[in-house]
Amino acid sequence: MKSPKRVLIITSSPRKNGNSTILALKAAEGVKAAGGVADIAAIGNLKIAPCNACDACRAKPDAGCVIKDDMQPIYQKIEDAEGIIFATPIYWFNVSAQMKLLIDRTYATHRESGYAFTGKDVGVILTYEDEDVYVSGGVNALHSFKDIFAYVKANLVGTVYGSANKAGEVQGNEKLLEKAYNLGRKIAQTK
Repeated sequence: MKSPKRVLIITSSPRKNGNSTILALKAAEGVKAAGGVADIAAIGNLKIAPCNACDACRAKPDAGCVIKDDMQPIYQKIEDAEGIIFATPIYWFNVSAQMKLLIDRTYATHRESGYAFTGKDVGVILTYEDEDVYVSGGVNALHSFKDIFAYVKANLVGTVYGSANKAGEVQGNEKLLEKAYNLGRKIAQTK
């Protein structure tokens, strides 16, 4: 019997019940409904330092990152996951600072075979204030994620994005909640 697919869902909102987090939790429900295992990594309030470009992680195979902070346990979660969903609010026309820090720090996961995301199924969840994905900057984040995933050879399974002006507002958007749920199901079911 095949073991259930492990899907890591990384949320980066500093608000405990932020709109992107609400959608991420809905995606987790979809993962579970499809028989997968969802693991939530809420990084919004973790202490993750920026990459200092020391290249110690490249000095020898499997060296890892020399910065000892809250990112260390996240590395193992990323390595263990078979699928990953990145959920972030849009701040000033791109991903949150917390998400950008995490993305930059995954530079340390490079191996001869690629990065920790290489070959994995990935998805993206974005929330933003303006109703237009272009005006809000959501499109910038989508392009950034697509470029990153193309570079590391990850399989972008789907994206969910939409407007939510006030905290928790996304709860009233059944269509967006359903899309997030379906993204979770799709990632859990993708072989």
